[in-house]
Amino acid sequence: MSSIPPKDYQAPDKVLLDRVILVTGAGDGIGRAVALAAGKHGATVVLLGKTLRKLEAVYDAIEAAGGPTPAIYPLNLEGATESDFDTLGETLEKEFGRLDGLLHNAAKLGVLSRIDDYDMETWYQILQVNLNAPMMLTRACLPLLRKSEDASVVFTGDQFGRRGRAYWGAYGVSKAAIEGFMQILAHETEGTSPIRVNSFNPGPTRTNLRLQAYPGEDPATLKTPEALVNHYLWLLGPASQGVTGQQLSFVD
Repeated sequence: MSSIPPKDYQAPDKVLLDRVILVTGAGDGIGRAVALAAGKHGATVVLLGKTLRKLEAVYDAIEAAGGPTPAIYPLNLEGATESDFDTLGETLEKEFGRLDGLLHNAAKLGVLSRIDDYDMETWYQILQVNLNAPMMLTRACLPLLRKSEDASVVFTGDQFGRRGRAYWGAYGVSKAAIEGFMQILAHETEGTSPIRVNSFNPGPTRTNLRLQAYPGEDPATLKTPEALVNHYLWLLGPASQGVTGQQLSFVD
């Protein structure tokens, strides 16, 4: 069986033309790389993140590359409420009328610690950013995704969300819960809507979160976020139609 996403997939020019794609954590790392690539390939990208300066830099880069004018939506997921996400959904409805893609990429690591010693305030913060916020955002966007002819929801996963490992605490638990949420949502939407839902484990990548988890690691030994963009474009674009409820991984 061929690998999915195909490791040799090269996104055709303008593969996301006229699509509206929302990317969380769009200010840096994988989110930034995918947002830039989506804009280059014709998508109108909604840049969601907590640091306005970083979002503005991505906005400028997309425009400079000739992509459609993106939108910026600053939001700190750690403190965001159900009302905040409902307002976001209403704003997207007013501005675009639909949503064709949703990439959940924002995540918070917290600390690596034994369960015995885990700080409960940190536990709540990590579950809020990595699990509760994606759930509320997805729910707020479902009416817009149903208005698309071909909608894709993608969760950036992690190997420790698929097989637990000591000391990964709330981060590992939140990523495991996201995998379950993905499968439930995929089952609920399959055959009743144009929505497909998958998770994608990018593997070790040169990001700030990876640096926090492995401070002694040489970043030069890791692939860059840009090495992943074709995989994400495959997931967000028409080539992945019919693929839903799958736990996918990067294949080099």
